Amino acid sequence: VNNKDQVYIERYGKLELTTKKFTSNDQVRIIIERILAPLGRRIDESVPYVDARLPDGSRVNAIIPPLSLTGPTLTIRKFSKERYTMNDLIRRFNSLTPEMALFLDAAVKTRKNILISGGTGSGKTTLLNILSAYIPVNERIITIEDAAELKLFQPHWVRLEARPPNIEGKGEITIRDLFRNTLRMRPDRIIVGEVRGREVLDMLQAMNTGHDGSMSTIHANSTHDVIIRLDSMILMSGVELPIRAIREMISSAIDLIVHTARLSDGSRKVVQIAEVAGMRDETHINIQDIFLFRQE
Repeated sequence: VNNKDQVYIERYGKLELTTKKFTSNDQVRIIIERILAPLGRRIDESVPYVDARLPDGSRVNAIIPPLSLTGPTLTIRKFSKERYTMNDLIRRFNSLTPEMALFLDAAVKTRKNILISGGTGSGKTTLLNILSAYIPVNERIITIEDAAELKLFQPHWVRLEARPPNIEGKGEITIRDLFRNTLRMRPDRIIVGEVRGREVLDMLQAMNTGHDGSMSTIHANSTHDVIIRLDSMILMSGVELPIRAIREMISSAIDLIVHTARLSDGSRKVVQIAEVAGMRDETHINIQDIFLFRQE
């Protein structure tokens, strides 16, 4: 909802304008407040934007004037009630080939550390969910997320969710805090919904110290871009490390990068599965493609 006159929905990966309208921007604002009230969240001049999760798992984001110049804006990301399987990706959506699926199955079972990269809405979380189904049922899995989206089938699964600061700006629990706590919970597998900040350093260190078989997603436009993103996240965490040490840490921690993309027709594909094969020289990581999608 961009404002009272513009309500868009996404169908098959593409946005379309609907005929629905609100009577006024005040009505949009009231609806936003009604959505947020049961969640214990509020939106006003002092907190002009909010990010929350609805009881059904959908994500809701709202931002109001003066930050939003077009009027009160509401975005709801609904998740499919259907739980997709690898079979759906292969047969229904043509997102990857059976050979790629077998390879990823083997990679998860042999406890490779896997990073799923891609742009916004390219299907990273969906793929992470599907890959997690390959984890053996007798393993203890702990998932850490900003907003809980993952749905696992395994019985031995502990879900942790970060907490935003309250109205007074206190009580925030970050993914980094949760990650450090998770290491004390005897996990067999750690799955981080998305790495986007300082927690990346803790995750790489954990991967390097015996917590193999971990998985996460990262926003990036290519497998090469993943390395640059990881570099900058580590540097932003305030650690004084030379680039060579950072690169060596990345190359020894991560085994595979699985890159997803949303193509111009709205379809989503796994466009690259690449192996992180050590260092090429002092500062360059050797990334070798195992599967590569070529658009014709």
